[in-house]
Amino acid sequence: MEATNEAFLLKLLETPSPSGFEQALQRTWAQHVKPWADAVEQDSYGTVWAVKRGRADQPRLMLEAHADEVGFIVQHISDEGFLHIAPIGGADRALARARRVQVLGSNGPVDGVLGHTAIHLRDTKDEKVPEWHELFVDVGARNREEVAALGIRVGHPVVLASGPFRLQGRRLVGRALDNRLGGFILAQVLAALAETPAEATVYAVNAVQEETGGYGARMVAYRLHPDLALVLEVTHATDTPGLDARRHGLVRLGAGPVLTHGTANHPLLVERLLAVAEAEGIPVQHEASSRRTGTDADDIFPTRGGIPCALVSVPLRYMHSPVEVVDLDDVAHTVRLLVAFVRSLQPDDRFLPELTA
Repeated sequence: MEATNEAFLLKLLETPSPSGFEQALQRTWAQHVKPWADAVEQDSYGTVWAVKRGRADQPRLMLEAHADEVGFIVQHISDEGFLHIAPIGGADRALARARRVQVLGSNGPVDGVLGHTAIHLRDTKDEKVPEWHELFVDVGARNREEVAALGIRVGHPVVLASGPFRLQGRRLVGRALDNRLGGFILAQVLAALAETPAEATVYAVNAVQEETGGYGARMVAYRLHPDLALVLEVTHATDTPGLDARRHGLVRLGAGPVLTHGTANHPLLVERLLAVAEAEGIPVQHEASSRRTGTDADDIFPTRGGIPCALVSVPLRYMHSPVEVVDLDDVAHTVRLLVAFVRSLQPDDRFLPELTA
């Protein structure tokens, strides 16, 4: 990965963006992609998209990722100055103790720790994962007034404080790779299309509030009403100890992007992705969706009269933790696949199955 690209990815990973509080991340992303776009626009809730205009007779394609991450929110401040929290999205209380955090207060970030009573003082017999109301954040304050002086009140978001680093060169560890990778990939696709333009119009969308219900995707899909959509996500790599492929399928880190079959995924769109991957020599993996994909694709494909949609995912280990792991080769292959797909589009590509002819 080029140094400038890596610096941008690290900046995305280091910028907190819990659901509902994505503004700082969106400003960073919008400024970065502006040189490669014909326009950069936003909606009232903070979803941002870059437009690369093509010919009028070509399909209008939306490439969509989500900008938000899981986290916590301050729910109560005790008289003694401790913050009690609730989850934002699918945060995991099993790993929430004894972690460094940042409270995103009115006066800027405030360092803190998620308290954890020492093993010497706990009754460990039949010990269970703590409930959310049992967790607390210590910001070093002695009382409620000192917390207020730090610029912290009920309703401020909290994120885990853990910086990214490399494992064995090609593997990257970090908080919020779900789904900063999507925004990073969008930027790489836009840069490639600026260098060698395609004929289709592309909307590269970085949407808000996926982790709490797919709301940003729903709003922007209705607004832009594209002809086609590809959703860029991460999916569970299941090649670690303790996971049963019979239950979860088999997805390997470093074996290429993952195409999902079933539910929201339009079969003809998936077929085109497979054909493009084969023509370009790009390795791909497969996963099945029997009810819902659990991604923004579920909110995009039924919009208005229906939008042909497909899900392209990067394998990820340890999702919704501060040590998410990806292989950068999978990221590079995903960028290549998306750029080649955009360039494959033709004026008559509407992906309508022949049912009534």
